[in-house]
Amino acid sequence: MRLGIISDTHGMLRPEVFDVFRDVDHILHGGDVGQWEVVIELQSVAPVTAVYGNTDNLDMRAKLPQVAEIELDGFRIVVTHGDQLGSPTPAKLHEAFPRAEIIVYGHTHKPLLELVDKTVTVMNPGGAGAPRFGLLPSVGILELEPGIPPRGRVVPLGRG
Repeated sequence: MRLGIISDTHGMLRPEVFDVFRDVDHILHGGDVGQWEVVIELQSVAPVTAVYGNTDNLDMRAKLPQVAEIELDGFRIVVTHGDQLGSPTPAKLHEAFPRAEIIVYGHTHKPLLELVDKTVTVMNPGGAGAPRFGLLPSVGILELEPGIPPRGRVVPLGRG
């Protein structure tokens, strides 16, 4: 199973995302979606599991949870923006969600793919919207196969 990982769109969905996510089976959005239309457009590619982030308005918060826990291809996955932890780190996220095998988050806009405790994959795809904090936009891909640790990569999007 191939997952498209995206976060911090802030209402902006770049055309390159559709190319990168062309063959994904499911999309995980780590919050700060910005506008409901972003979710609708992503749903035209694959099913979407999304959470709200700290900049999402009350309308978005009414439609999305703060934390989503799902199981895909036998993996326990948590999706969260991470802002509830202050400055989220892989260690803080693992402590907050000890049963998760994969944790997807956003908030920092800094791409990250890290293994915690040798078994927990933590991914921040970076911000996919307008460039912020001097960081170029990016998304992520995670490949899941039962019995094998997830394989992932961060994919840069254009030049901002």
